[in-house]
Amino acid sequence: MAQHPPFHLAFPVTDLAAARRFYGELLGCPEGRSSDTWVDFDFHGHQIVAHLAPDEAGHRATGSVDGDHVPVRHFGVILPMPEWQALADRLRAAGVRFIIEPHVRFKGEVGEQATMFFLDPCGNALEFKSFEDMSQVFAK
Repeated sequence: MAQHPPFHLAFPVTDLAAARRFYGELLGCPEGRSSDTWVDFDFHGHQIVAHLAPDEAGHRATGSVDGDHVPVRHFGVILPMPEWQALADRLRAAGVRFIIEPHVRFKGEVGEQATMFFLDPCGNALEFKSFEDMSQVFAK
């Protein structure tokens, strides 16, 4: 896949200290600039910004994807398979509760992918994916 410019995503959190522990320590995202109301993180080369906005945080709706009820509002990144597996193992070891356990969806079909969903401590849903064949990311 071609190299693209980094994306920027701002999202609400209920607690900046909890966001720092989760994104910075557990997920290993280096912290960038910050203020009393927001924190930048380097999310695998992309800029995500946790904004203190307690009334906006959390997911509310789900949609059906390959038999799973996935949170409609979520974000994440596509990792190489060894990194995806290492993250799944690290999250399990840390006692993170999965909304959707790590597994392979669309087995044997176009777009076969490993996926897992979990919540940050503020209720925001994250999905991390991996493809054995990266040409399948946008396959129809």
